[in-house]
Amino acid sequence: MNQETLFVFAKITPKAEYLINAREAILAIVEKTRLESGCKQFVLHDGANDGCLYLYEEWLNEMSLEEHYLREYTKDVFEKYQNWLALPVEITKMVGV
Repeated sequence: MNQETLFVFAKITPKAEYLINAREAILAIVEKTRLESGCKQFVLHDGANDGCLYLYEEWLNEMSLEEHYLREYTKDVFEKYQNWLALPVEITKMVGV
């Protein structure tokens, strides 16, 4: 395994009234994100009855993730999060050993 490969788990906690909006906003960028050259995986999961969304991501390296954050479609979702989220997104980054 390439030690530069970056794995990301993101826990997204929207306000209850924005859960559907948040899910749809992320789903709208899944395919675009998967087409990014540095993206290896980008998968959305619903929490089991906890009202949260979870992203599992695998990136070629940290720079690929940073480039993703600069994309207009990603910035658009982040902007919507300002009103939609009950808590800040919890991000865990890991690298292979």
